[in-house]
Amino acid sequence: MTNDTASAVSLSLELGWPSYQQIAVDRWRGGQHDRLQDTIAEEVPISLIYNGVPHVVMLATPTNLEEFALGFSITEGIIKNPQELLSARVYNRSNGIEVQLKIPDQRFQGLADKGRNLTGRTGCGLCGASTLKQAIRQPCPVNGDLTLSAAELRSALLGIKQHQKLNQLTGAVHAAAWAVPGQGILDIREDVGRHNALDKLIGFLLRTGKDLSAGFVIVTSRASYEMVQKTAWVGITLLAAISAPTGLAIRLADEAGLTLIGFARDDQHVVYTHPQRLTHNNSLCD
Repeated sequence: MTNDTASAVSLSLELGWPSYQQIAVDRWRGGQHDRLQDTIAEEVPISLIYNGVPHVVMLATPTNLEEFALGFSITEGIIKNPQELLSARVYNRSNGIEVQLKIPDQRFQGLADKGRNLTGRTGCGLCGASTLKQAIRQPCPVNGDLTLSAAELRSALLGIKQHQKLNQLTGAVHAAAWAVPGQGILDIREDVGRHNALDKLIGFLLRTGKDLSAGFVIVTSRASYEMVQKTAWVGITLLAAISAPTGLAIRLADEAGLTLIGFARDDQHVVYTHPQRLTHNNSLCD
């Protein structure tokens, strides 16, 4: 895990909004009562403002917000590449955080068609979309020669918990992890919203120029349509989810050429689409 990942929790304090807080609670267990301090995850309104015009307010964990803004802007089709995010500035407000983004005028003109002043709840996956056409966007087919062994997938799944620093404290946040065969988990991002965690991770990978065809993503959530869409949109070829996929997610993954894996937990997994990227050796998987 990188130093950048390890400092994710402390990063929020620098922004002025904590990612967690401690409160006194009454805990009952086995008929026994304790009064103790519990660590609670925070969710903060994050306003994404493009060229001075508010577009969407997301409820998110206040860490890695520039990465979040880049990932969201790319995976929602607002900009085409990282270079089109001309600037991103984070401002603390009394009731939340504003992220002021500058994009080319051509992209901003296209953004006007999506509508604005929309609210994205924590679980929002189609935030910013006001028509069916905007919501159901078909990514280009993914390419790449990624091959992953079942043993490597299992190793990454076993190791993900130790990288989830904020979840270790609160037990309330999702994670999206980037892993490369032969290297394991290299980076991870956490958020109260599963889509936000994925956008943060994608923003980081794009910002640092990673080869997105060389690795795969693990998410500690279900694989809904939007999670598949965001992953395939940037050319990642394999998505493994700890929980189940939806039917729409499976159809999109199949059409996009994405390998979709669900119920990926320790020593089990279900491959729903394009199984050729995952190899199985019974001596390793038993």
